[in-house]
Amino acid sequence: MSSSVIQLLVLAAIAIFLILRLRSVLGSREGFEKPPAPRTIEAEDARPRRRDFAVIEGGADRDITDHAPEGSPTARALAAMKQAEPSFSVSEFLRGARSAYEMILMAFEKGDLESIRPFLSDDVARSFAEVIEAREREGLSIEAHFVGLRELALHAASYDRDTGEAEIAVRFVGELTSVARNRLGEVVDGSPTEIRRQRDVWTFARRMGSPDPNWTLVATGE
Repeated sequence: MSSSVIQLLVLAAIAIFLILRLRSVLGSREGFEKPPAPRTIEAEDARPRRRDFAVIEGGADRDITDHAPEGSPTARALAAMKQAEPSFSVSEFLRGARSAYEMILMAFEKGDLESIRPFLSDDVARSFAEVIEAREREGLSIEAHFVGLRELALHAASYDRDTGEAEIAVRFVGELTSVARNRLGEVVDGSPTEIRRQRDVWTFARRMGSPDPNWTLVATGE
């Protein structure tokens, strides 16, 4: 037997050994997977559809389920709002809430209640005014700078079908610098360079279907 034939036999034996070794490490497909069934129209229809098309097929509304668990009281309230006002969008509402938070918070810090009064309920406006007046009596002035919003999330929602009144609570975590100075200009609280976090849960209300698109801040808390 020639040396070339011997070399071929040795290489073949090594190849068989390596194949068996790989099977012992990676496992074999045999006995675990069925051969793929031929694709038919019926089989395609029976396959689960992607969630991306759920809205078209009457399933979950991603505009809602992206912000609230499907089937939760909050999700049902949001769905009822959309039934009352089909143009309503949860995502667009939250974008508006982001802008409203910075605008209202900074106006309050600066004591400028007049510019935000149309966006406040009577109760909230009254409580804001009391704080601002207390600062003025004590001779305090506030210097604030909004750094950014670290977190924004839909917290809860409710809807009254009889009155059409909708309420949506939003959780905010904002970052800002704030300094309180006395009449002499001395810093009595805060720091012009230290960034602090402001945590709030604000509730906005509106009558769905109303020609007025603005939501009103009706409650504040943590």
